[in-house]
Amino acid sequence: MFKSFVEELRWRGVIHDMIPGTEELLAKEMVTGYIGFDPTADSLHVGSLTQIITLIRLQKAGHKPIALIGGATGMVGDPSGKSAERNLLDNETLNKNIEGIKKQLSHFLKSNSEKNSVEFVNNMDWMKNYSFLDFIRDAGKHISVNYMMAKDSVKNRLENGMSFTEFSYQLLQAFDFYYLFVNKNCKLQLGGSDQWGNITGGTELIRRKGGGEAFALTTQLIKKADGTKFGKSESGNIWLDRTKTSPYKFYQFWINTADEDAENFIKIFTFLPKEKIEELISTHKTDPGKRLLQKTLAEEMTKMVHSIADLESAINASNVLFNGTINDLAKLDHDTFHDVMDGVPVFNLNRIELENGIGVLDLLAEKTKIFPSKGEARKMIQGGGVSINKEKVGAPEQVIKADALINNRYLVVQRGKKNYYLCNIN
Repeated sequence: MFKSFVEELRWRGVIHDMIPGTEELLAKEMVTGYIGFDPTADSLHVGSLTQIITLIRLQKAGHKPIALIGGATGMVGDPSGKSAERNLLDNETLNKNIEGIKKQLSHFLKSNSEKNSVEFVNNMDWMKNYSFLDFIRDAGKHISVNYMMAKDSVKNRLENGMSFTEFSYQLLQAFDFYYLFVNKNCKLQLGGSDQWGNITGGTELIRRKGGGEAFALTTQLIKKADGTKFGKSESGNIWLDRTKTSPYKFYQFWINTADEDAENFIKIFTFLPKEKIEELISTHKTDPGKRLLQKTLAEEMTKMVHSIADLESAINASNVLFNGTINDLAKLDHDTFHDVMDGVPVFNLNRIELENGIGVLDLLAEKTKIFPSKGEARKMIQGGGVSINKEKVGAPEQVIKADALINNRYLVVQRGKKNYYLCNIN
């Protein structure tokens, strides 16, 4: 059991930086802290989980979380970590993104009757009627250009050029902190380490404009052990929206984690207690081949982001290719079937070719090129090494007909133990 929010984050290895006094503040009172999420898409991705989970841990430690959705800042675009300027979003896209992100955040951060119930805010609510002249008088005069130019998010972009729009982003974020400090008694802003400059801009505005004291805590940007960016697969981002990344693919993302990464990620992303995690790591090291850490990580994350039912479906789908039957394949919905077959070589055939039946050797060596020759196909069939739709091909003379199709459309061919092929019947 951890004594404090900071102690837990420290053990889990996620703290990057803190303003002095932050830990002491969190130890002596219930603190309101916020994290901002800009609506750059209509879904968050796994990279956003670090900040979502930080807010959940903050609430579990007895403090009050605020999730800010950047309706205003989303119109500008944060230059932090970017080598080129973002494309500005139109109002329709922005509003669609805001609704999608709010719905996702509401899934993780639950309201309750306690004083530390989560609160959702949109900075467009206090910026939409704020005139440009009022803003530069009320906020701009308190932060010098020299101060703003010293930020890494600005310095790293000067060579390629930076518009005034993006340059002003840090002032907008600073004003968000000031607004929440004054109106919500919010004394703490949290975020990724790339947000340090923007966050401290807020503490500086609070000090200069209001004479107050505010605090900051940033978390590490998560990277894989090989130095590559966390949160992407070969096919792109791993989204939290099931229509963009299915629960099956989401589960597979975590299952395929490297051992060294799994040891870090199970600390960073799950809510398992310290003792349980240490036990899992120790057990995993005695037999890494069983992939205990990866399985536990995939289970915990799929339950958290999706549901227990989705987890069970993902596990069943994962077992279909290796241990399932033709009935198991047929039970998969269309999208999950294609996810399971993702990366499997696909051959397209005309339905008319199967109406009168097609010899299995013709199918394997001529129509699909699964085997380079009929001779090799024959030899492997005789050795019991070929299956179609999870059933062994009994003889080289066997004929495949349309009634053998899965869902009236597919043939799944297995060559040896691990090589799979999909025949798509048009």
